[in-house]
Amino acid sequence: MDFFQRQEHARRNTFRLILLFAAGVSLMLVTVYAVAAGVFLNKRLEKGLDLWWWDPQLAAWVGLGTLAIIIGGSLFKIIELSGGGAVVASALGGEPVNAQTRDPDQRKLLNIVEEMSIASGVPMPEVYVMPEEDGINAFAAGTAPDNAVIGVTQGSIRHLSRDELQGVIAHEYSHILNGDMRLNLRLIGWVFGILCIMMIGRVLLESAWRGGSRRRSSRDNNPWPLMVIGLSLLAIGWLGAFFGRLIQAAVSRQREFLADASAVQFTRNPLGLAGALKKIGGYGSKLESAHAAEASHMFFCNGLNQAWFNFTATHPPLDQRIRLLDPSWDGQFPATGIGEAAHGVSPYLDDAVKAPVRPAPPIAAPQLRGVMEAALAAEALASRRLRDVDVVQHVGAASAAHLAFAGEFKASLPSSLTQACQEPLAASALVYGLLLNLTPENQAAALASARAVVDAPAQLELTRLAAALAAVDPRYRLTLVLMALPALRQMTPAQFQHFEATVRALAEADQELDLFEYALLKAIFRHLRPQFQPVRPASPQYYALGKLLPECGVLLSALAHVGNAEAPAIEQAFRAGASQLRDGARMVLQPLAACGLGEIDGALNRLAQTTPQIKRDLINACAHVVAADHFVHGREAELLRAIADTLDCPIPPFVAGV
Repeated sequence: MDFFQRQEHARRNTFRLILLFAAGVSLMLVTVYAVAAGVFLNKRLEKGLDLWWWDPQLAAWVGLGTLAIIIGGSLFKIIELSGGGAVVASALGGEPVNAQTRDPDQRKLLNIVEEMSIASGVPMPEVYVMPEEDGINAFAAGTAPDNAVIGVTQGSIRHLSRDELQGVIAHEYSHILNGDMRLNLRLIGWVFGILCIMMIGRVLLESAWRGGSRRRSSRDNNPWPLMVIGLSLLAIGWLGAFFGRLIQAAVSRQREFLADASAVQFTRNPLGLAGALKKIGGYGSKLESAHAAEASHMFFCNGLNQAWFNFTATHPPLDQRIRLLDPSWDGQFPATGIGEAAHGVSPYLDDAVKAPVRPAPPIAAPQLRGVMEAALAAEALASRRLRDVDVVQHVGAASAAHLAFAGEFKASLPSSLTQACQEPLAASALVYGLLLNLTPENQAAALASARAVVDAPAQLELTRLAAALAAVDPRYRLTLVLMALPALRQMTPAQFQHFEATVRALAEADQELDLFEYALLKAIFRHLRPQFQPVRPASPQYYALGKLLPECGVLLSALAHVGNAEAPAIEQAFRAGASQLRDGARMVLQPLAACGLGEIDGALNRLAQTTPQIKRDLINACAHVVAADHFVHGREAELLRAIADTLDCPIPPFVAGV
């Protein structure tokens, strides 16, 4: 499955889970009513009244009360988790890793996560370490990539080699890219709502027991009905939670197989991931956190005691996962602990494991400009030939070549830029410099013009970074922004407001905000705003392209004007993209004046609310526009990446040989 199929699969899984959840709640309503009717039936017998099982008034009260408990509990938990992955990581005992840490294990972890973010084109998630957890485990959590975190146990960074840890992190990145995180958080919320029935049953049982022991002589205060209701709710809630765990397990097992396959495709190193799983078999993966049970389906491996029945296990059998990655494995774990039992097969890993492990194409020079040019060079300093269909295939599909590029890109950066990506003030100055389009020729003039907008501390940082930023190829501005996001997220709300105002003032300083600057700004604020303002996660509002043809026309027209100067070439590029959309023949090329940034912003905001398949077709159409001349120039490539980013469809850097 490609990125869009995985996203669609996750969306459909959510719908199926809602149906299963509704069916489970309906069964619980019937059961709770039966218990309540039985208790009131006994009351009627005692009073000598007529008997009947169906009481509409009782059914209404029982139904409304039960629904209020389950839905209220679920909403409470989902709202609590809406703050993103940091909420889950903190509940599990995680502590954020300081970007400037000197601990070698934490430094190794941060370097791996940063390289994978560059390679995949997604913003770097916040990284947490669980210092009290000695088992080897990890998780990814969040409602969207913008608020995602990756959590790793202390045992993982202590016991795993770099290749093994890289395999684990690649596995977690696949959960970020495949849309699993939001589904996982919803599962926690839904199961919690069912558990509320069990908790209320326990409270009623304890209350009846204490009250009955004090008032046993009073017939009117007979505790037995309350005890029966409490015990019944306890049992019903336990059974409901049990079936909720079954749903968690069924979803999690299939997603874990898919994540293993994606990790292998990413790193082209199945033995690294297999080595991590083997060490888990020896050292163990159990977590001690009191919240481990509710988040069990989110972990890299089983974080609880071994399940009594395999069908309640949230993860595929450990030895089966290893054999799919390393068929020559002798079945022996390291002698430090006890492994897990295994059964079953995976439908996902075969192709990934059987694919030949090929070395990533080398990236030529260690110098900054040399490495950047080598990554995109099909022609020196110019452009590369790129088939439009390649763009769609690359969405959410980072490879070992992208990972190699990320390592070389980081190594080639001057230390001043690397350090600037680790501290809020310097990171904000880095963004200011990127928007100024610094070059060796205009550096002095650009810095002088910025003094009217940028405050003194940031101006000092900007001056210090100017020479290094002037050497950065414009095609990698988006990559540097993604590297700086973790530091920018550390700003206070007041600092963010000041940063936002400064960025907008700089972008408009030349009285002209071009499409590339707009796309860069869109990416910056789309990824930063959820940290400082409540932002509702985007969900599909449009399931067909018919109503969005005007928006598609605006976007494709703007791209055609950006990449071409002559009217025939503009028309040809526009038609090349429009032909890829259903009913695209009805679309009309818009004049440049009708493709202002306001119109483009409105178009992208609506197009972001479409289904994965519509986004796939749209990105394919955009790729056809920019590749109408059979070449994608560097600026066009990054513009295409920035537009795809606004649609939550990350495209890795365009790397030679991929």
